[in-house]
Amino acid sequence: MSANIVSIAQVSKHYQDLAALSNVSLELAPGEVLGLFGHNGAGKTTMMKLILGIIPASKGKVSVFGVDPSSKAAWHGRSKIGYLPENVSFYEHLTGAEVLKYFARLKSVNKSQVITLLDQVGLVHAMHRPVKTYSKGMRQRLGLAQAFLGQPKLLLLDEPTVGLDPTATQEFYHSVDNLKSTGASIILCSHVLPGVEQHIDRAMILSGGEALTIGTLAELRAQAELPEIITAQGIEDVLSEDPILSPYYVGDTKLAVDEANKMKVIKQIMTFPALTDLKIEHASLEQLYQHYLAQGLQTKPAKKSAGHDVPLVTGVAI
Repeated sequence: MSANIVSIAQVSKHYQDLAALSNVSLELAPGEVLGLFGHNGAGKTTMMKLILGIIPASKGKVSVFGVDPSSKAAWHGRSKIGYLPENVSFYEHLTGAEVLKYFARLKSVNKSQVITLLDQVGLVHAMHRPVKTYSKGMRQRLGLAQAFLGQPKLLLLDEPTVGLDPTATQEFYHSVDNLKSTGASIILCSHVLPGVEQHIDRAMILSGGEALTIGTLAELRAQAELPEIITAQGIEDVLSEDPILSPYYVGDTKLAVDEANKMKVIKQIMTFPALTDLKIEHASLEQLYQHYLAQGLQTKPAKKSAGHDVPLVTGVAI
């Protein structure tokens, strides 16, 4: 059995003439959280469906817990997988507790977890109410509870914080961190990049079905060579006049400095007694995402189909 929880090797998936994924590879280790990012139609949902065994790959190899997820042998590992789709849907006339008990039976999980999970996502007060009375945020919380059933070893979360308020979002990421600490591997898709950044180990950015890049945020920053922003308070006049600092001055109290010259600039700033504060900001995940997306658009022509920027196939979510 492979040491990796998920292994995707040069995988492509085609729907008629549409390439939903093209030659994508990924290794997901135990206890690793991967952020999967891309525009709508980039191929994120397709990748999750391949991992779940809902669809087969057109080319390449997919392995989950050491077996092909679309094979009969994969059924034994299904109870170790939690999945939250982007659009959560439940039986409207069942109560929240009944929904979780139903999924607990499907996954052969002890029903004693139901109350604990409902409490964890803040739905104990509404556990006996029909789901049709739930708000969008409450349905999303119920979906999270369903995904957490059985303390899964692999968790696939597609836009999990949609509809959640800031407190619920914070509690969700706390749950993700706890699952990771138990050795669970997590693939997390989100368009809300600032909230994700501190909870992922690596990021993969997809565009048009292709992987633009994958790595830790430190690796992506080094590869992108984006400048770091240094804010120096108290010496505003000096920044634009000093011969060492002025080449990097971008206005107000800020300097945009490349990695190679960062220490030289910091040492020079520290020589001024009037300095009152110093702050260094790395390129954020959002800035990295925009950089790689723009880079990807520059290196390949945009696809066209029936007046759309991305080809569309009716009824196919990618």
